[in-house]
Formats: sequence, C-alpha cells, structure tokens
Amino acid sequence: MTNGPKAVGIIMDGNRRWARAQALPTFEGHAKGILKILDVVNWAQSRGVEQVTIYAFSTENWNRSAEEVSYLMKLFEKFFAEHLAELSEKDVRVRFIGDRTLAAPRTQEILRETERRTAAGINGTLVVAFSYGGRPEILAAVNTLLKMGKQKVTEEEFEAALWTAGLLDPDLIIRTGGEQRLSNFLPWQSAYSELFFTETMWPDFSEEEIEKIFQEYAARERRHGK
Repeated sequence: MTNGPKAVGIIMDGNRRWARAQALPTFEGHAKGILKILDVVNWAQSRGVEQVTIYAFSTENWNRSAEEVSYLMKLFEKFFAEHLAELSEKDVRVRFIGDRTLAAPRTQEILRETERRTAAGINGTLVVAFSYGGRPEILAAVNTLLKMGKQKVTEEEFEAALWTAGLLDPDLIIRTGGEQRLSNFLPWQSAYSELFFTETMWPDFSEEEIEKIFQEYAARERRHGK
C-alpha cells in the first residue's frame, strides 16, 4: 500500500472479556491472544510495514493477581522460547521496551536471548512493550539526563534517552476491545499518530479488519500540526 503506515502500534485489549463471552477461563483468552502476534508479523510484512509495536504487558499489569501475573510471565516465556526460530526465519528483529528489571531473571534472560538471536533481522521490527508505561518511560529519561548533568535538553537528546530510542514513532495506533484511550501507551511518541478504535476483541482481530483500517488510514490527510 503506497500510502500505508510505516510504523504501527497496537493495544491488544479484550483477551479476558473474549474468554468470558466464550464461557472460558480468562487464561484461555490470553493464550489465544498471544498467538495473534504471529499473525500481526505476517500482516505487517505483507503490507510493507517496517515496525509494529505491541502493548503486551504494562507497568500497571503488575498489580493484577499474583496468579494471573505468574501465568502471563510463563506464557511470554513459552511463546518466545517456542517461536524464536520462526521469528528468526522470518528475518524479523525483536526488541523489548520497558522496565524489564521488574521481571524474574528467567524472563529477563529469555527477552535478552530473543533480542540477541533476532538482532540481524532486516524484514521488519517487532517491538514488544513489556513492563511498559509511558509515564515511567518519561521519568526514566528525565532521571537519566539529570544523572548526565543536563540542565537543558533538545527534543533529540530527550528522545535518545527514552526506551524507544532509535525506533520510529507510530504513524497509526490501533486499539481493540472497544475502549477509546491510549492507557499510558507511547504518550510522547504518539503526538501525531492516527488513532483507530475497534469493538473487536483482540483474539478475534482479523486481517480483513486491519485491511479496512489501513484503507481508512490511507484516505486521511496527515498534517502533523501544520
């Protein structure tokens, strides 16, 4: 698509509600939802999208029940351990953004290994916002700059201190699940993003729907504040 986005952000919402609607345990929604990541990679590659950022686990998600957090950590570990070879074969680079120090050492090691083994990927970048929050990211950047002795910084210097340093700002952000807010997702980087909200729960999100969103995106006039 000539006028398609180069960078897309996705807030993957609705796993638990999808499971409840199916009379299934909420964990089943998460298990089905995480597999959708592979579909997203395929859809992005087929449409010339250079970078997809998925909101996988927020800093606020650590406040969920210990049982759910434990399950989600094991699910992330299992997914990336089992699909690392597939992502490498697709020549996709994977990068994690967020405060990974909050995760267990085993989880951190799997994230590092995933980044290491996909570092040479040249067929698009999958950015996984894990243990991510936009406000913590901005505070971390400010503290980094203060430690460097900075008293005044440029936009470029500030962006270089963010967890997303070196990445593209999203042209388009999609949120599934019916809610119409960004929920602390890339607040700095989304200043000029086009926003699309869909009632579809994340496990049911389809290629047909993303195609419709891309078509509407192509029809919009992006002014970037001008």
